[in-house]
Amino acid sequence: MTPVEIARDWIGTPYHHQESVKAAGTDCLGLIRGVWRELYGAEPEAPPPYTQTWGDYSKRETLLEAAYRNLELVAMAENKRFVVRPRDKHWEPGAVLVFRRTPGAVAKHCAILSGDESMVHAYSGVGVRETSVGIWDKRVAGIFRFPGH
Repeated sequence: MTPVEIARDWIGTPYHHQESVKAAGTDCLGLIRGVWRELYGAEPEAPPPYTQTWGDYSKRETLLEAAYRNLELVAMAENKRFVVRPRDKHWEPGAVLVFRRTPGAVAKHCAILSGDESMVHAYSGVGVRETSVGIWDKRVAGIFRFPGH
């Protein structure tokens, strides 16, 4: 299966902070972790415990650092800015998108690109959904892909 097919299998999973169990509960990172497990088996590393406000005070780019260690880098923003949305190989279904909510903020959200204008992600109060990239398109801090995909 492809990363997009696996991510779509998670649609309907409720949102649960720090979880990664299909149909039971997940957050955005848990979705990426679950897709990884279905592609490769065991996760490459366990995530540290994190709160809803992680990174707000330390300003450490924990999510981007982990993505850089475990995924293949496609494009990265510089100086806490955003990646200009490329319309070439960078923006392919299956790409892992890492987002900043605002300029200069720590990157704290992620999704799997499922089409030219759609992505699968988990968010509080809603769960895993396939939605339009919409406003997130201008908030991309990094674009990655699963190794070999």
